[in-house]
Amino acid sequence: PEVCLRLEVGPNAAVHSPLAVQNGFLHMLVHSYTAELFMSFLTNLGPFLEDEIIPEVIPMEIEVVDAKITLKDDSPQVYPTSPGPVPITLAVDHVIVKRRDDGVFYLTGQQRRGNLFFLQEQKAPAECVLAAPAAGTHGLQLKEVPELQRELQTMKIALAEANMDKARLLQEIRKYNPLFQL
Repeated sequence: PEVCLRLEVGPNAAVHSPLAVQNGFLHMLVHSYTAELFMSFLTNLGPFLEDEIIPEVIPMEIEVVDAKITLKDDSPQVYPTSPGPVPITLAVDHVIVKRRDDGVFYLTGQQRRGNLFFLQEQKAPAECVLAAPAAGTHGLQLKEVPELQRELQTMKIALAEANMDKARLLQEIRKYNPLFQL
C-alpha cells in the first residue's frame, strides 16, 4: 500500500513517549506515492488549518519514502497566448517528520555511512533489484523503468502542448503581420 497508518493509545504507547499514553501516538508511512496537485488546492488549505482552539499535542512520526508530487498552477492566465507556467515536481527520497511531546515538528533525512544508506528502523523493505546493464545504463533499478516511461510520456505531452502553443502564437502574430516568417 502507498499509505499505512497506525495509531497506538494506552500503556503500550509509552515506548514512543510519555504523552503518547494519554493522547496516543500516530505513525504514518507514505511509500512510492505519486500525485498531481493544483496550486489552488494548497492555497485553499489555509482556512482548514486555522483554528482558534489550541489542539492537543499528539506525538507522531510521518515517514515519506520515494514520493513524487507535481504542482500545477491553475490560476487564470494574464495573457491568453502565454503557454503558462511549467509544473513543479517535488521528489522526496526519504524524509521523516517527528512531532514530540513539546509539539514541535522535527524534519530529518536519511543518514548515510560510506556508500550504503541505513535507517535506525527500516519500515519498508528496500527493493533494489538490478537490471541487466544495457548500452550506457549500468545498475538501472527495475522499479525505475516504469517511472522513466511515465516521465517520457509526460515529456511527450508537454512537447505536444508546446508545439500547439507555438502554432497559436504564430497564428496570433500573422494576424498583425501576414508576411511574418520564422
